[in-house]
Order: sequence, then C-alpha cells, then structure tokens
Amino acid sequence: MAVTYEELRQKTLAELREMAKGIDHEAVKGYSQLHKEGLLPALCQALGIDAREHHVVVGIDKAGLKARMRALRAERDKAIEVHDAERLKHVRRQLHHLNHQIRAHMA
Repeated sequence: MAVTYEELRQKTLAELREMAKGIDHEAVKGYSQLHKEGLLPALCQALGIDAREHHVVVGIDKAGLKARMRALRAERDKAIEVHDAERLKHVRRQLHHLNHQIRAHMA
C-alpha cells in the first residue's frame, strides 16, 4: 500500500501510532511516546516517503521570476552600498511584488 505524505498528514495520532506498530524500523522506535510532529517524519523515513510538501505553481514562469529576483537582489545590494534610498525603495517594491505573484499562484 503506497501512502503519500499528504495522506499521512491527514491521519490522527492514533492512526499513525497504529501504522508505526507494524513497522520494524529504527526511525519509529518509541513511537508510542512521540507526538504527531515527531511521528510523521519518522514514519516518512521508515516508509521511504518524501516528507516535504511540494507546492505547485500554476500560471506563471516561476524560474523566470526567481531569476529576476536574483538580479533585483544584486541591484538592492548595490543601492545599499551607494546609499541610494530612492532606488532601494523601488527595488524592494519590485521584489515584494514578485514574491506576492509567486505566492498567489501556488496551488
């Protein structure tokens, strides 16, 4: 039975402990004493599941936006060096806008 991280996350602590009971792996030793926050990564390790949540970005070119953000960070550093407050404000607003764009398109 292939279980995903999301399915594990939706289970109750009792259900997770019941699953851990049947698994003989070093990561889940002492499962009855663990809270859900500790048991979930241990189960993922024991079952070989990627424990990170992956956010899918829909409708935009995330790689392109990230490249633009790297360029803006370099510009921001230059503006800080030369004490150009007006340019610094402009670059920070652009970075904020790009960050907002990425977050708004996560599914």
